[in-house]
Amino acid sequence: MSTGHSELHTKHEQITKYIESLPVGTKLSVRQIAQDLDVSEGTAYRAIKEAENIGLVSTKRRIGTIRMEKKEEPVIDKLTFAEIVNVVEGVVLGGSSGIHKSLNKFVIGAMQLEAMLKYIEAGNLLIVGNRVQAHMCALSQGAGVLITGGFDTTPEVKELADELQLPIIGSSFDTFTVATMINRAMEDRLIKKKIMIVEDIMRKDSPVYSLKGTETVKDMQRLADKTMHTRYPVIDGNKVPIGMITTKDIVGAKPNQLISLLMTPNPLMINLKTSVASAGHMMVWEGIELLPVIDSERKMIGVISRKDVMKAMQHMQQQPQNGETFEVQIYAGIDEVRDAEGKLSFKGSITPQMTNFEGLVSEGVLTTIMIRAAYRTVKEHKKGDLILDSSSCYFLIPLQMDESFDIVPTIVEMTRRFCKVDMEIVANGARVARAMFTARIL
Repeated sequence: MSTGHSELHTKHEQITKYIESLPVGTKLSVRQIAQDLDVSEGTAYRAIKEAENIGLVSTKRRIGTIRMEKKEEPVIDKLTFAEIVNVVEGVVLGGSSGIHKSLNKFVIGAMQLEAMLKYIEAGNLLIVGNRVQAHMCALSQGAGVLITGGFDTTPEVKELADELQLPIIGSSFDTFTVATMINRAMEDRLIKKKIMIVEDIMRKDSPVYSLKGTETVKDMQRLADKTMHTRYPVIDGNKVPIGMITTKDIVGAKPNQLISLLMTPNPLMINLKTSVASAGHMMVWEGIELLPVIDSERKMIGVISRKDVMKAMQHMQQQPQNGETFEVQIYAGIDEVRDAEGKLSFKGSITPQMTNFEGLVSEGVLTTIMIRAAYRTVKEHKKGDLILDSSSCYFLIPLQMDESFDIVPTIVEMTRRFCKVDMEIVANGARVARAMFTARIL
């Protein structure tokens, strides 16, 4: 069985090398690869999926699987033409071999051709209607074209697009809708860029130490003496994590006892795309110090420690805001105020966006503001992030548009890992809302 597995592994490597040798933009198919390399279609399919995981190829609806330029660090805030096709629910009319390329700016062609040419540069995307001359000019200046309104273009333009490997995309939406959709996709991109994932913090250069379930206490002691670590993932013959073991687990055990009998089975695992905040949440909640990181086949490819996660989360808090989430926008108008003794409180007023359909303040928005203010209050005393445990809110008097209010926080209880904060909102000398939040401190 292990021989078959290693043969399959070699075939996967062979297919990966073959895909790497293909020019960027080449269209791939399972059947073609199976024929060219004399492997089964099942093996070819799995190898293409693996190539997609490592960024060698990309599969998109309406386009197919295309060999891509593998980048070490993907530029997440730049959209590719392929992603634009999905964003605007479009079709590729020509130049499909350039679909993997990134675009740096989009230009709306709502002006005379001469004026338009001044704005178009290589790597741009021209958004325009059925103006064939504009399509030609954009391509000749190194820009892709997005034709709105469901229009097509001429065979000559499509030919030029194929030759220059610059995509021409067709969409049935109008120009304004298309621009709005792309803008929103770019904004989402910036928000995602800010969210750190496990792949960003996993140490790729340091060795990963693990034990097999068939190894003994003696083997673990030898490894512990060598590495000075106190906990290890336990894996099976296929590198799949089956448990975790710590030096506490082997206290008093016989040297020849099997690790599989002493480990904690069914460990929690995460993949490379899990957010760091989610990993931290899991570690705090379950009291875990080490998490195995697995690939799409559940094989262990690394580990992250609680220390790695905490360090990353502190780094995230120091980063500037890029894309603005609703929460950031809601809290943007709240000012911090300090009294003569330096005690922190918050001031704001009800904007039209903060109201519900009745023109009164939305209770959800008010709760969000109180939670953000509670986080900021705790930061005064403790470094680290918070995970909200529970909240109870009472809304006593509804606030109207343009009314000013004060938020007065009081820390009721705070330990190393836990806090309880009382929040009070006051307007016109009357208490309008009150909340109690309990949270865990990472």
